[in-house]
Amino acid sequence: MMKISFVIPAYNEEGYIKLCLDAIIREIAGREGYEIIVVDNNSTDKTCEVVARDYPTVTLIHEPRRGANSAREAGFVASKGDLVAFLDADTEVTPGWIGRAERAFAKDPNLVCLSGPFIYYDLPVAIRILVKIFYGISYIVCLVNNFIFRNMSIIQGGTEIVRHDALQKIGGHDVKLTFYGDDADLARRLSKVGKVRFSFNFAIRSSGRRLAKEGMFTMAWRYTLNYWWITLFSRPFTKTATEVRFGGDGLAYRPESRIKEWVLGVAAIVVVAMMAAVVVLLVYGLSRFRL
Repeated sequence: MMKISFVIPAYNEEGYIKLCLDAIIREIAGREGYEIIVVDNNSTDKTCEVVARDYPTVTLIHEPRRGANSAREAGFVASKGDLVAFLDADTEVTPGWIGRAERAFAKDPNLVCLSGPFIYYDLPVAIRILVKIFYGISYIVCLVNNFIFRNMSIIQGGTEIVRHDALQKIGGHDVKLTFYGDDADLARRLSKVGKVRFSFNFAIRSSGRRLAKEGMFTMAWRYTLNYWWITLFSRPFTKTATEVRFGGDGLAYRPESRIKEWVLGVAAIVVVAMMAAVVVLLVYGLSRFRL
């Protein structure tokens, strides 16, 4: 039986950390071979107090270097599992998530990383539909990218589970990457030692707080740009990221720049239309060639 370690970086996450930990604990109730590690990344709120007080079975460690990858690496070094699940503090594993992961890794010894999309449960329905469309397009682009560049896949940062020995083999996380491009970098390097799989059956619930603040199209543009920058140049395009934390007044979808959202939204529609036209022309050309 494979042991699983859950590593959760946390920076000022008192508003979400209980939801994350409760979801994991529900899934592992009555089962053995699991450990949960919360990595405090210099929180100034009550995150550490909540974890220490309410979750005695959870290991709480501290990583002074700011950045999700630094916290993940600290948790990875402390972990003892054959598999290590790296989750964001505002995520909640869905029922059966752990079992599906265990079966996938047991079935394929060459699988080194499994990831899936976010279900943004606290965003408007229209935005959630657009997110699903974005994931679908990203998956197709990834297939094309993998065909051209080889050994390239996608990982959704904050919802990946990795073989401990594979991550050790590639030297762990690149702690120089503090936010953008960290998942693309991990996918790129892990693809060299085994299979990296993105599955829509491996979805996980997450807060859409960053989308609500920055905007759907703004985020999609930034993630796409940094994915390709990592693919082509092995470094991210965007160097810094705005911290988006829980607000007591609730979550509302109000992008900071509505004009930017409209411009990027129109640009996205044009790009998708062009991609669809290219696919249609290729299919038509192939059908004519066969005739």
